[in-house]
Amino acid sequence: MKLFNSIGAAAAAAAALVAVTTTQADAKDGRLEFNMVRAAKPVASGCLPNATASVRIKPGGAVEVMDVKVAGLPPKTDFDFFVIQKPGAPFGLAWYQGDIETDESGEGHGRFIGRFNEETFIVAQGSVPAPLVHNGPFPDATTNPVTNPVHTFHLGLWFNSPVDAQNAGCPADVTPFNGEHNAGIQVLNTSNFADLQGPLFLVKP
Repeated sequence: MKLFNSIGAAAAAAAALVAVTTTQADAKDGRLEFNMVRAAKPVASGCLPNATASVRIKPGGAVEVMDVKVAGLPPKTDFDFFVIQKPGAPFGLAWYQGDIETDESGEGHGRFIGRFNEETFIVAQGSVPAPLVHNGPFPDATTNPVTNPVHTFHLGLWFNSPVDAQNAGCPADVTPFNGEHNAGIQVLNTSNFADLQGPLFLVKP
C-alpha cells in the first residue's frame, strides 16, 4: 500500500509540474503563447489586482509578430511596452517597442513586428556619440556603453504617466520607460519566467 501511495504521489507531482509549465508558455503551430503577471510595485501596493496580459508570438520567417492583449487596467489610459533583459528592477538593457492604449473597459491590444526569439540581443562594439534629445529627470546619455551581445528575453509594460498610476491607486514614481523618459511604474512583466530564460528564449528563429 505504501508503494502504491508513493507512486501515486509521484505521479500527482509530475502532473502538477506539467500543468504549471504549460500555463507559463504553450507552443501551438509554431506559435508561442504565454501570460504576463503583475509587477512588484502593483503587488506591494495592492493596486490593479485584476491586471493581466496574454502574449502570442508567431514566427514569420525574417521577423516575428507579437500580439499583446491586456485587461483589468484603467480605462482610456496609455501604457508603454518594452523588451527587457530582466523582468523586475533593475531591468538591465531595455528596448522601447511601442504603446498600448486601453479602451473604456480597460482592455487593449498591441501588435509588434521584429526579432522576438532566442537571438534577440543588444550589442555595442565601441563607444560613439549619441544624440541628446531629452534632458528631463532621466536625461539622454551622450555616448553609449561598450558591451558584448546581451540577450533580452523578457517583456514589461509601464504606465505612460505617473499621474495615471497615482489615479489608479499605485505609487507615483517617475521612471524613464516612455518616449520622453517621464513614465510611471511598471505594471506587468514576465517574472513568471526565470531571469535568464525569459519567454523570448523559447521562440526559435
